[in-house]
Amino acid sequence: MVQDQQGEILLAIKSDSRKEMKDASVSDLIMEYFRKHPKEDLKHDPVVDYVEKRYLKLYKKKSRDTWRAIRKLYQEGVLRKVKKGVYRYEPGLTKHRKLPEFSLAIKNKIFKRDGYKCVICGRGKEDGVEIHADHKVPIQKGGKNSLENGQTLCSEHNILKKKYSQTEFGKKFMIKLYKDSVQKHDKKMMDFTKDVFSVYEKHGIDNQIKKPDFL
Repeated sequence: MVQDQQGEILLAIKSDSRKEMKDASVSDLIMEYFRKHPKEDLKHDPVVDYVEKRYLKLYKKKSRDTWRAIRKLYQEGVLRKVKKGVYRYEPGLTKHRKLPEFSLAIKNKIFKRDGYKCVICGRGKEDGVEIHADHKVPIQKGGKNSLENGQTLCSEHNILKKKYSQTEFGKKFMIKLYKDSVQKHDKKMMDFTKDVFSVYEKHGIDNQIKKPDFL
């Protein structure tokens, strides 16, 4: 990625180069493919197949989170989302789209407000854990780059949050918390999580995620 004079992120990849890109990231390889197919509506499978094949050739191991990297490129304004699961590369797109990222000042305010710790697990830099400023409501769903829409997450919970929606993430976390409390014979926490699950059921939220079998 190369930052231009306006601070926008551009990916400069010479797709016709005969030299292997020794430091190519998953995002670089994604853009290599999209640049070979400009102004085409591209689905998930051919992009992922291409990236995994190129990555394996370069690093002798399988790439990870290719589809998540595609979504991130969309959020950064490099790709355009045509519909669910379909993206398009249009040269010059980043010149007309403001990148949806927190400013450094807002990030620091988010971290300070949250005590420089993940709001889910309470771990932070003192525990050797990397922290991230995350959007509570995603940009693609109308979320803003504001302090109120920000929260501090560790790397683990940041990935989980991006994989699931806010409420789905909460329910997944409660399932994990319940199972942990069972192993520790913590009845108070078991009862607490059961009450939370009952609230999900009462309002019909995320019924597709099955609650654990209670003891």
